[in-house]
Amino acid sequence: MLYKIPLVLAPQPEGGFTVTSPALPELVTEGDTADEALSNVRDALAAVIETYQDLGRPFPSGIAQDVGNGPVWLETLVGSP
Repeated sequence: MLYKIPLVLAPQPEGGFTVTSPALPELVTEGDTADEALSNVRDALAAVIETYQDLGRPFPSGIAQDVGNGPVWLETLVGSP
């Protein structure tokens, strides 16, 4: 399953980055670099999904994307070398 989730990448004063999501307040992860923080989102999302399932809570609507129904619009960060 693919999930379309808005993410906020915030630099931290002490260094590194934190990633949160306004759609999933439980999703919080970090990394020493922006790339590392964004790479950690997959594991953080898996933990959030598991928590929702354990609690029997429905996942917010509109986040799960069925790629079998046509194209999915997405945005991503791409750094230049």
